[in-house]
Amino acid sequence: MYRKLLIAIDPEDDGEGKRALEAAMDLLAEDGELHLASVYSPGGGGFFPHVTEEAPEQKEAQVREVLDLLVRKYLPLNRSASLHVIAGSAGEKLVGLAGQLCADLMLLVSRGGSGHWPLRKATVEYVSVNAPCPVLVLPSVEKSEPEKGEKDS
Repeated sequence: MYRKLLIAIDPEDDGEGKRALEAAMDLLAEDGELHLASVYSPGGGGFFPHVTEEAPEQKEAQVREVLDLLVRKYLPLNRSASLHVIAGSAGEKLVGLAGQLCADLMLLVSRGGSGHWPLRKATVEYVSVNAPCPVLVLPSVEKSEPEKGEKDS
């Protein structure tokens, strides 16, 4: 069992968050610490830096709200989690946070390059190689889920 577990969460994928939290509950010691982290890009509009979709404070608040909702939906009531919302390069920030927290294990869910996070595959590789703790990469559940429109019988 692990005492300090860090989960990297894509705030735009509820299924990924649920999967990661379920796996974490199987791995976390009864009195262990659970940390959820999401990294967002604070960048502006590329060639038009004065045009931004949202202020960084708004983006951070949005991501924090999504993480909080995930915790309320999928974390058992007797458990709690610390939320970390960080602006910057996902791989570097996750590795840094794992070191800062002295994490025993980091959990990631990988969907290759098709996910919402830019450079997902590169991020998973960077974190796996550079993290100061073991990294568990969970496969995507997308492959096993039915297509939209199909219903369970």
